[in-house]
Amino acid sequence: MLRTFEIVLTGQVQGVGFRPFVYNLAIGMGLKGTVCNNADGVLIRFNTNIDKAEEFLEAILNKAPEVSKVITSSLKEVESEDYSAFRIVKSISDQKVNIPLTPDFAICKDCQTEIRDPKNRRYGYAFTTCTICGPRYSITTQFPFERANTSMSPFEMCIDCVSEYENPADRRFHSQTNSCPTCGIEMRLNDSKNSEVEKNQTEIIQKTAQLISEGKIVAIKNTNGYLLCCRGDSHEVVETLRQRKRRPSKPFAVLYPDLDQIKAAYDLSSNEERSLTSSVAPIMLLKPKNDVSNLSKNVATSLNRVGCMLPSSALLTLLMNELQMPVVATSGNIHGSPIIHSELEAIDKLHGVADYFLHHDLDITFPQDDSVVRFVGDQKIILRRSRGMAPNYFTTLDIGDEKVLAMGAHLKSTIAFVPNNHTYISPYFGNLDSYEVLERYKKTVLNYKELFQTQAETVLIDLHPQYQSSILGNELSSQWKASIRSVQHHKAHFGAVLGEHNLFDTDEKILGVIWDGAGLGEDGAIWGGEFFSYQNSTMKRVAHFDYVPWIAGDKMASEPRISLLAHLMEGNIAEVEEKFDEKELNLYRKLVEKNSLSTSSVGRLFDTVSSLLGLCDKSTYEGEAAMMLEALAEESDVCPLDFLPAYSGGNIPTRELVGNILLAVQSGVSKSQVATSFTYTLALVIVKMAKENTYKIIACSGGVFQNGLLVKYLQQLAKEYHLDLRFNHLLSCNDENISFGQLCCYHHLKL
Repeated sequence: MLRTFEIVLTGQVQGVGFRPFVYNLAIGMGLKGTVCNNADGVLIRFNTNIDKAEEFLEAILNKAPEVSKVITSSLKEVESEDYSAFRIVKSISDQKVNIPLTPDFAICKDCQTEIRDPKNRRYGYAFTTCTICGPRYSITTQFPFERANTSMSPFEMCIDCVSEYENPADRRFHSQTNSCPTCGIEMRLNDSKNSEVEKNQTEIIQKTAQLISEGKIVAIKNTNGYLLCCRGDSHEVVETLRQRKRRPSKPFAVLYPDLDQIKAAYDLSSNEERSLTSSVAPIMLLKPKNDVSNLSKNVATSLNRVGCMLPSSALLTLLMNELQMPVVATSGNIHGSPIIHSELEAIDKLHGVADYFLHHDLDITFPQDDSVVRFVGDQKIILRRSRGMAPNYFTTLDIGDEKVLAMGAHLKSTIAFVPNNHTYISPYFGNLDSYEVLERYKKTVLNYKELFQTQAETVLIDLHPQYQSSILGNELSSQWKASIRSVQHHKAHFGAVLGEHNLFDTDEKILGVIWDGAGLGEDGAIWGGEFFSYQNSTMKRVAHFDYVPWIAGDKMASEPRISLLAHLMEGNIAEVEEKFDEKELNLYRKLVEKNSLSTSSVGRLFDTVSSLLGLCDKSTYEGEAAMMLEALAEESDVCPLDFLPAYSGGNIPTRELVGNILLAVQSGVSKSQVATSFTYTLALVIVKMAKENTYKIIACSGGVFQNGLLVKYLQQLAKEYHLDLRFNHLLSCNDENISFGQLCCYHHLKL
């Protein structure tokens, strides 16, 4: 007599075509039983003998759908039950969710082929998806992942879609996002006065393409939020978008019709190509071969890289099929606000920005920006972790049964939540000084509470009490009667990179190099150029850049000339005086005299050098000065200098470094060589610190390590000196990883 076995699979196994895959595999092996989604993942019960049961499990693991990620699997014998066939049965949903939240997947090649084929019934349908592609997280309302638990629920499938859904031989077998022109999502094209321009579904895309070709700015509702789109080859059109969006110089992303056009214009590595064409389809920072003839230089002013992407949805694919030119595709918002996802908000907030609006009637529950990635050799650097990547973190963080919520940082905010056996890290929100961003941040915290039907027992916050994330964390801990713990900002950064590489349990001591713009230190200073040591569950600060005055508060971060003044204040300030009028100079002198706040920030050091070289005195967006400095540094083709030749470990003499840079400028060293030498010197400082103090493992985190040239120099020096170098690679190295780092520190350092 056949026995009954049960297989339970956890991980990213819902919304990825796993049940139909298991069904067809079981039918092929002659098995009878059932498969369903449950609160933990996928549950399979079937009749067979032990040898064939093990063979079935092995086949599942070896042949699982490409976009799935199986974390754990188990096989056991259960109470005998006789099955007459193999069936997909209704999901079990009476338990709390204990599964990853499936991210959105970019349109697959098969769906691209269909929407381009005039003989296919989905020809020109802008919301074509299947079991392995389409929106998931962005349309989720509850779990398990079933159509009824998404915003696809109102769209009842037509007879043809039902036939596909029920046909085991069809690639849309049990596709929860299945729809077509007969039963699916509808678009509307309106002008800026909200008057209808086109309602014919087959002509809206062509009309939108025509408007963009004519130089109009169109707000397009993609499946993860609105994009502002315009032709990328017109300086005047791009400048108009900059003025309306109030984004004077921050680079725009560019959407290309196909990979061939990108290959023709940019130096594309195999890593970059794989990433561009992956299910994430991120914005990829690429270096042009030469000037890109069909792209306005106003797209990425003063920078030598362009953010390029391929269409992530059927809607964008169809649009780019019509246009066949690079198109600016930037987040649908006013600079500093979160991406807009509802029609009413788009009409309200983008009035005066967009000339036309392409709306559709699919609700977006979790709006997300596009993810942004770059590569330095094989090193992946995530600049923004959002659509296609968030909200899962697949390395298990075992905090036991405790429900923990980490509130993250302030400027590049995220939240991390451990409500069950999984860790969920939200997409990037942005600067919590923005009311709209703060409201989106708060709403997501509450949405997670409802989605997982639980609230935190412990809340983790940054050491800075005035961060909005800390303020809200205190409010929630009081409301939920949860305990609260604070984690120092840079220790959280260090914790994040240690956690990503599973280094907390190693016996060897590790050097942590944490460089960023600002974070409140344990001594009351503004840290940002820190060296830590970790060993045996103990983390301590061992060195830092010498302090300089922190003056004018947040204004110092937005005006690099103030950083230059602070670094030169005790020496010769002749080089900086012309950047201020007399009234300003007197004011800042008085501020320094009265100032009791100091900083070790390497972010402000980059600002200092950028201002000294005449690149940027007043930033229009965060990181502008550092990005311009990196672009200039990459122009140099001469051997870099060491601006701290006598340094051999310990605190870094900040003013000596800036003084030597000033001497180089005054002696006629080219600006590009100064820029590259400064970056090289920073890499040398890290290696000297490690060698002097016998560290073999170096773990780097913080926004400064978004600098590709710094990473490149570090890679070269680490290889030369046989050092083991680690960077964030699953999360961004900037403040987006703070929430995860808070969790890691709480768990491993026993705060």
